[in-house]
Amino acid sequence: MSSDDRVRAHVFVSGRVQGVFYRASTRDAARERGVDGWVRNLDDGRVEAVFEGPRPDVEQMVEWCHTGSTAADVEGVEVTYDDPEGESGFEIRR
Repeated sequence: MSSDDRVRAHVFVSGRVQGVFYRASTRDAARERGVDGWVRNLDDGRVEAVFEGPRPDVEQMVEWCHTGSTAADVEGVEVTYDDPEGESGFEIRR
């Protein structure tokens, strides 16, 4: 796959998304799909995530964010697309 086939999605998720295993579930879902990037909690109660990989896989992750973990109550998902920055692997950031 060439770098032209990769996309980067920067996502902000609002609702009841902290303390409900949202980050761990996001990591697991991204790894299952072979998507690179990271996820972290923000001080304002939202979750921020970056996904990089083939467009169909990244779009699956963005769609996944609308539901998230089973205990989450997602109210909104904001996403912007940009050029990939070379993320490798998927991690939870503090």
